[in-house]
Amino acid sequence: MLPDETMLPDDTARLRAAAAFVREHDSTTLLPLLLPGIDGPDLRTLAERCRFAHAGTLLFPPDAQSLRAQLDACGLAADTPSHPSVVVRDRLARRHRRDPAELDVRILRPQVPGAAGERRAVEVFALTVPPHSALEPIAAYERTRRHEAHLAFEIERPDPLVLRGLCATLARHGARPDGGGYNPHENGTVLYFTTPADSSCGYRRLELYAHGDHRGALADHLGHQAERQPAETLLHLLTGAWTTQALASFARLRLPDAMDTRTACRTEDLARLTGTHPRGLDTLLRYLVMLGAVAHDAGPGPQEGFRLTALGALLRTDEPASMRPLALMYGGPFYRSFGGLDHAVRTGLPAFDHLFGENHFDHFARDPELADLFDRSMAASARMFRPLPAHPAVTAAARASAPATVVDVAGGNGELLGQVLTAHPGLRGILLERPHAVEAARRLLDSAGCGARCAYRAGDFADVPSGGDVYLLSRVLHDWDDDRCREILRHCARAMPAHADLLIVERLLPADGSPSLATAWDLHMLCNVGGRERTAAHYARLLADAGLDLRGHAPLPLDAHVLHARKAPPRP
Repeated sequence: MLPDETMLPDDTARLRAAAAFVREHDSTTLLPLLLPGIDGPDLRTLAERCRFAHAGTLLFPPDAQSLRAQLDACGLAADTPSHPSVVVRDRLARRHRRDPAELDVRILRPQVPGAAGERRAVEVFALTVPPHSALEPIAAYERTRRHEAHLAFEIERPDPLVLRGLCATLARHGARPDGGGYNPHENGTVLYFTTPADSSCGYRRLELYAHGDHRGALADHLGHQAERQPAETLLHLLTGAWTTQALASFARLRLPDAMDTRTACRTEDLARLTGTHPRGLDTLLRYLVMLGAVAHDAGPGPQEGFRLTALGALLRTDEPASMRPLALMYGGPFYRSFGGLDHAVRTGLPAFDHLFGENHFDHFARDPELADLFDRSMAASARMFRPLPAHPAVTAAARASAPATVVDVAGGNGELLGQVLTAHPGLRGILLERPHAVEAARRLLDSAGCGARCAYRAGDFADVPSGGDVYLLSRVLHDWDDDRCREILRHCARAMPAHADLLIVERLLPADGSPSLATAWDLHMLCNVGGRERTAAHYARLLADAGLDLRGHAPLPLDAHVLHARKAPPRP
């Protein structure tokens, strides 16, 4: 039997275990493990019609060379050809609400002979996840949940009647439809099932593969799935608030700071270190295992315990890219305001103002600790800034013969400006912000070694400094309605010389309605500040009203974009 893949240390170990499993089993031995109680004519029919073809596993190599090295380490052909996996790509996109175009999922089938030389394979789905990329949370989640791990049976001599009969037989023995699709790259139809809860096999998903286009049978299969799954899907959605609070509690209790990504810690020891109740802590940690923030090592004796995953480590206080402030914010003030979402939807006014008696910015400004938390939560998304210093407008300013100036309007604690000045030692900076934020930015930029090249101005949008070469507006416009945005943009336009560039960092609502983080943030802005996310075309109209031209936009990490604008040429 295959050990639980979630307990295996890395992708290479999972791949090696899958190859060993394929060598050891055949249809006759596997089917009773997957479908307890099947015997007699049904077992003979399935075994005769369905040839055990492969075990499937999803891997997350940082690049193609690493994937080849993993294959070679497991005794599999490193030069196995690959092609796009439409089915798994679309499943991942739906599960994680991502644009399918972001997910380059490849499929490879390195050959693994059976015990008697039968033709079999390991089906490898490979989603390239570069280190520190926005895809890392997907990898952490999928390694824990193993949604794509499955055993596949290829149907001999498929036809519509045979397909429907086999699906009915599986259903009688407790298998449930779980998606599928047609892959035009290889002209094959895939039908997925989940196996019964009392299955004694390490795999919980079963695939029927039929060569050719069988989309009629596929439609029937997916129709059954739709009938059975809405209640389960809705239940998962309704418990989303539990996820927010579990992660926020994890951060508030500083549990990630007491844990390690390499060595497991027993619940009792961790409870003693953190002043928590052992049973309560164990319950929280097991829920966090499902979320991919924690891994459970079930080794004997002292090896048993919990350890951090790469995802959970993002909630450590000392993590350079720590997202702990975001967890505290989303599990704190913003979580409370979402309890009044119905007020925002009924009135169009922020629920935050309704619950707290004042707007978001005034409330935070009156509480220094809360203001600091908000500024740090904004900085926690700083990874979206990483490509910005290489933007052509910034690099052109850095190459100018005279020292150029970058003006960061409402620049928070200076995280973005610091990245730009650090990347280009010849640039100077000016940061415009509220007084308390100016002091925080001064400390950060001094510690980054670029404070001597930066000036500070405490003020409002009406105080945008003139004469700069590049102006930055990062996650500012989405806080405001259209009238206020036009006003802010006019202040920028008045301050900008004719040659200056304006770079706006925002999430863009997709014009085609495809899944995007911007859609979620649009609801967040409605509920908390009364602002909104917008499409690129919407921003173009606002810029035009302020005398600015949108020259283009480019993607950034975390579903953000940078919009590039300049002053519109004078009309003749």
